[in-house]
Amino acid sequence: MFVVAHALMAHRRIPITDRLLATLLAAIAGAVNAGGFFAVGKYTSHMTGYVSQVADSLPTGNYALAFSACIAILSFVSGATFSSMMVVWARLHHSRHQYALPIFVQGLSLFGFSFSGHMFGADYVIIQLAWLCFLMGMQNATITKLSKARVRTTHVTGLITDIGIETGRALFGLVSPKSKIHADLQKLSTLMRIVFAYLLGGILGAVGFATIGFYFAIPLATVLITLSLPRLLISDGKHPR
Repeated sequence: MFVVAHALMAHRRIPITDRLLATLLAAIAGAVNAGGFFAVGKYTSHMTGYVSQVADSLPTGNYALAFSACIAILSFVSGATFSSMMVVWARLHHSRHQYALPIFVQGLSLFGFSFSGHMFGADYVIIQLAWLCFLMGMQNATITKLSKARVRTTHVTGLITDIGIETGRALFGLVSPKSKIHADLQKLSTLMRIVFAYLLGGILGAVGFATIGFYFAIPLATVLITLSLPRLLISDGKHPR
Protein backbone atom coordinates (compact mmCIF):
# COMPACT_ATOMS: atom_id res chain seq x y z
CA MET A 1 0.00 0.00 0.00
CA PHE A 2 2.84 2.37 0.89
CA VAL A 3 4.54 1.75 -2.47
CA VAL A 4 1.30 2.21 -4.42
CA ALA A 5 0.40 5.44 -2.61
CA HIS A 6 3.95 6.73 -3.07
CA ALA A 7 3.77 6.09 -6.82
CA LEU A 8 0.33 7.65 -7.22
CA MET A 9 1.46 10.86 -5.48
CA ALA A 10 4.78 11.17 -7.32
CA HIS A 11 5.69 14.62 -8.63
CA ARG A 12 6.95 13.07 -11.88
CA ARG A 13 3.88 11.70 -13.62
CA ILE A 14 3.33 8.79 -16.00
CA PRO A 15 0.05 8.03 -17.78
CA ILE A 16 -0.77 4.86 -15.82
CA THR A 17 -0.56 6.59 -12.42
CA ASP A 18 -2.68 9.46 -13.75
CA ARG A 19 -5.34 6.99 -14.87
CA LEU A 20 -5.32 5.05 -11.59
CA LEU A 21 -5.44 8.18 -9.45
CA ALA A 22 -8.18 9.73 -11.60
CA THR A 23 -10.28 6.57 -11.25
CA LEU A 24 -9.90 6.53 -7.47
CA LEU A 25 -10.62 10.24 -7.09
CA ALA A 26 -13.61 9.98 -9.43
CA ALA A 27 -15.12 7.32 -7.17
CA ILE A 28 -14.62 9.57 -4.14
CA ALA A 29 -16.04 12.56 -6.02
CA GLY A 30 -19.11 10.54 -6.97
CA ALA A 31 -19.57 9.46 -3.36
CA VAL A 32 -19.25 13.03 -2.07
CA ASN A 33 -21.57 14.42 -4.74
CA ALA A 34 -24.36 11.88 -4.35
CA GLY A 35 -23.89 11.53 -0.61
CA GLY A 36 -23.78 15.28 -0.22
CA PHE A 37 -27.24 15.45 -1.76
CA PHE A 38 -28.55 13.28 1.07
CA ALA A 39 -26.60 15.34 3.60
CA VAL A 40 -27.42 18.90 2.48
CA GLY A 41 -30.07 18.42 -0.20
CA LYS A 42 -27.92 19.74 -3.05
CA TYR A 43 -25.40 18.37 -5.52
CA THR A 44 -21.95 19.86 -5.18
CA SER A 45 -20.15 19.33 -8.49
CA HIS A 46 -22.80 20.55 -10.98
CA MET A 47 -21.51 24.01 -11.75
CA THR A 48 -23.43 24.11 -15.05
CA GLY A 49 -26.62 23.61 -13.08
CA TYR A 50 -25.73 26.31 -10.58
CA VAL A 51 -24.95 28.86 -13.31
CA SER A 52 -28.29 28.00 -14.92
CA GLN A 53 -29.93 28.34 -11.50
CA VAL A 54 -28.60 31.89 -11.17
CA ALA A 55 -29.89 32.74 -14.65
CA ASP A 56 -33.31 31.25 -13.90
CA SER A 57 -33.68 32.70 -10.41
CA LEU A 58 -32.77 36.34 -10.97
CA PRO A 59 -35.56 37.17 -13.49
CA THR A 60 -38.17 35.48 -11.26
CA GLY A 61 -37.02 37.30 -8.15
CA ASN A 62 -35.90 34.16 -6.30
CA TYR A 63 -32.83 35.87 -4.89
CA ALA A 64 -32.30 33.35 -2.07
CA LEU A 65 -31.88 30.53 -4.59
CA ALA A 66 -29.63 32.69 -6.76
CA PHE A 67 -27.55 33.54 -3.69
CA SER A 68 -27.03 29.90 -2.72
CA ALA A 69 -26.08 29.06 -6.31
CA CYS A 70 -23.54 31.90 -6.33
CA ILE A 71 -22.09 30.61 -3.05
CA ALA A 72 -21.69 27.15 -4.61
CA ILE A 73 -19.97 28.55 -7.71
CA LEU A 74 -17.64 30.84 -5.76
CA SER A 75 -16.75 28.01 -3.37
CA PHE A 76 -15.91 25.65 -6.23
CA VAL A 77 -13.76 28.32 -7.89
CA SER A 78 -12.08 29.08 -4.55
CA GLY A 79 -11.27 25.41 -4.03
CA ALA A 80 -9.77 25.13 -7.50
CA THR A 81 -7.80 28.34 -6.91
CA PHE A 82 -6.47 27.12 -3.57
CA SER A 83 -5.40 23.77 -5.02
CA SER A 84 -3.71 25.46 -7.97
CA MET A 85 -1.84 27.84 -5.65
CA MET A 86 -0.54 24.93 -3.57
CA VAL A 87 0.67 23.05 -6.65
CA VAL A 88 2.30 26.16 -8.16
CA TRP A 89 3.96 27.06 -4.84
CA ALA A 90 5.32 23.52 -4.49
CA ARG A 91 6.66 23.54 -8.06
CA LEU A 92 8.39 26.88 -7.56
CA HIS A 93 10.01 25.52 -4.39
CA HIS A 94 10.99 22.26 -6.11
CA SER A 95 8.80 20.27 -3.73
CA ARG A 96 7.99 16.58 -4.12
CA HIS A 97 4.71 17.18 -2.27
CA GLN A 98 2.97 19.21 -4.94
CA TYR A 99 0.13 16.70 -5.41
CA ALA A 100 0.15 14.92 -2.07
CA LEU A 101 -0.38 18.18 -0.17
CA PRO A 102 -3.68 19.27 -1.77
CA ILE A 103 -5.08 15.73 -1.54
CA PHE A 104 -4.07 15.60 2.14
CA VAL A 105 -5.87 18.91 2.71
CA GLN A 106 -8.94 17.50 0.94
CA GLY A 107 -8.91 14.56 3.35
CA LEU A 108 -8.73 16.89 6.35
CA SER A 109 -11.58 18.95 4.88
CA LEU A 110 -13.76 15.85 4.58
CA PHE A 111 -13.05 15.00 8.21
CA GLY A 112 -14.05 18.53 9.15
CA PHE A 113 -17.23 18.28 7.09
CA SER A 114 -18.16 15.02 8.81
CA PHE A 115 -17.68 16.40 12.32
CA SER A 116 -19.40 19.72 11.59
CA GLY A 117 -22.37 17.90 10.07
CA HIS A 118 -22.62 15.64 13.10
CA MET A 119 -22.48 18.61 15.47
CA PHE A 120 -24.78 21.04 13.65
CA GLY A 121 -26.92 18.80 11.43
CA ALA A 122 -28.94 20.71 8.83
CA ASP A 123 -28.77 24.04 10.69
CA TYR A 124 -25.97 25.41 8.49
CA VAL A 125 -26.75 23.98 5.06
CA ILE A 126 -25.25 26.93 3.17
CA ILE A 127 -21.92 26.49 4.97
CA GLN A 128 -21.91 22.74 4.35
CA LEU A 129 -22.76 23.32 0.68
CA ALA A 130 -19.88 25.79 0.36
CA TRP A 131 -17.58 23.34 2.16
CA LEU A 132 -18.33 20.47 -0.24
CA CYS A 133 -18.17 22.67 -3.36
CA PHE A 134 -14.79 24.00 -2.20
CA LEU A 135 -13.62 20.40 -1.77
CA MET A 136 -14.89 19.42 -5.23
CA GLY A 137 -13.12 22.38 -6.80
CA MET A 138 -9.89 21.40 -5.07
CA GLN A 139 -10.09 17.82 -6.28
CA ASN A 140 -10.93 18.67 -9.88
CA ALA A 141 -8.11 21.21 -10.06
CA THR A 142 -5.60 18.79 -8.53
CA ILE A 143 -6.24 15.99 -11.03
CA THR A 144 -6.37 18.53 -13.87
CA LYS A 145 -2.97 19.95 -12.90
CA LEU A 146 -1.21 16.62 -12.39
CA SER A 147 -2.55 15.11 -15.63
CA LYS A 148 -1.88 18.30 -17.63
CA ALA A 149 -5.65 18.63 -18.27
CA ARG A 150 -5.92 15.14 -19.80
CA VAL A 151 -8.51 14.00 -17.23
CA ARG A 152 -11.00 15.51 -14.80
CA THR A 153 -12.96 13.77 -12.09
CA THR A 154 -16.11 15.81 -11.49
CA HIS A 155 -16.84 17.11 -15.01
CA VAL A 156 -18.92 14.13 -16.12
CA THR A 157 -20.55 16.08 -18.98
CA GLY A 158 -17.12 16.59 -20.54
CA LEU A 159 -16.13 12.98 -19.93
CA ILE A 160 -19.26 11.63 -21.63
CA THR A 161 -18.79 14.10 -24.50
CA ASP A 162 -15.27 12.76 -25.02
CA ILE A 163 -16.61 9.19 -24.93
CA GLY A 164 -19.05 10.15 -27.69
CA ILE A 165 -16.26 11.73 -29.74
CA GLU A 166 -14.01 8.68 -29.50
CA THR A 167 -16.94 6.34 -30.21
CA GLY A 168 -17.77 8.39 -33.30
CA ARG A 169 -14.19 8.10 -34.51
CA ALA A 170 -14.26 4.34 -33.94
CA LEU A 171 -17.51 3.88 -35.83
CA PHE A 172 -16.35 6.09 -38.70
CA GLY A 173 -13.15 4.04 -38.92
CA LEU A 174 -15.21 0.84 -39.17
CA VAL A 175 -17.51 2.04 -41.96
CA SER A 176 -14.73 3.84 -43.82
CA PRO A 177 -11.44 1.97 -43.31
CA LYS A 178 -9.71 3.93 -46.07
CA SER A 179 -10.11 7.15 -44.09
CA LYS A 180 -7.41 5.92 -41.67
CA ILE A 181 -9.32 7.53 -38.79
CA HIS A 182 -9.08 5.51 -35.60
CA ALA A 183 -10.27 6.05 -32.05
CA ASP A 184 -7.86 6.36 -29.17
CA LEU A 185 -8.95 3.14 -27.48
CA GLN A 186 -6.78 3.72 -24.42
CA LYS A 187 -8.34 7.15 -23.91
CA LEU A 188 -11.82 5.71 -24.46
CA SER A 189 -11.15 2.98 -21.91
CA THR A 190 -9.87 5.52 -19.37
CA LEU A 191 -12.89 7.79 -19.85
CA MET A 192 -15.34 4.92 -19.42
CA ARG A 193 -13.48 3.69 -16.34
CA ILE A 194 -13.63 7.15 -14.74
CA VAL A 195 -17.36 7.56 -15.47
CA PHE A 196 -18.06 4.07 -14.10
CA ALA A 197 -16.01 4.85 -10.98
CA TYR A 198 -17.96 8.09 -10.50
CA LEU A 199 -21.24 6.18 -10.86
CA LEU A 200 -20.17 3.43 -8.48
CA GLY A 201 -18.91 5.98 -5.98
CA GLY A 202 -22.22 7.82 -6.25
CA ILE A 203 -24.18 4.68 -5.44
CA LEU A 204 -21.96 3.91 -2.44
CA GLY A 205 -22.12 7.52 -1.28
CA ALA A 206 -25.90 7.67 -1.53
CA VAL A 207 -26.30 4.42 0.41
CA GLY A 208 -23.64 5.42 2.95
CA PHE A 209 -24.98 8.90 3.69
CA ALA A 210 -28.56 7.64 3.77
CA THR A 211 -27.53 4.95 6.26
CA ILE A 212 -25.06 6.60 8.62
CA GLY A 213 -25.26 10.26 7.62
CA PHE A 214 -22.24 12.52 7.89
CA TYR A 215 -20.13 9.73 9.36
CA PHE A 216 -19.76 8.26 5.86
CA ALA A 217 -17.37 11.10 5.00
CA ILE A 218 -14.85 9.62 7.47
CA PRO A 219 -13.82 6.58 5.36
CA LEU A 220 -13.61 8.83 2.28
CA ALA A 221 -11.34 11.22 4.17
CA THR A 222 -9.27 8.29 5.43
CA VAL A 223 -8.65 7.10 1.87
CA LEU A 224 -7.38 10.54 0.79
CA ILE A 225 -5.12 10.94 3.81
CA THR A 226 -3.79 7.38 3.51
CA LEU A 227 -3.08 8.05 -0.15
CA SER A 228 -1.14 11.26 0.46
CA LEU A 229 0.61 10.58 3.76
CA PRO A 230 3.39 8.23 2.52
CA ARG A 231 4.63 10.91 0.12
CA LEU A 232 4.33 13.68 2.73
CA LEU A 233 6.38 11.67 5.26
CA ILE A 234 9.33 11.51 2.87
CA SER A 235 11.89 14.28 3.18
CA ASP A 236 11.07 17.06 0.73
CA GLY A 237 14.46 17.26 -0.98
CA LYS A 238 15.22 19.24 -4.07
CA HIS A 239 14.45 17.94 -7.51
CA PRO A 240 14.87 19.49 -10.94
CA ARG A 241 11.99 21.38 -12.46
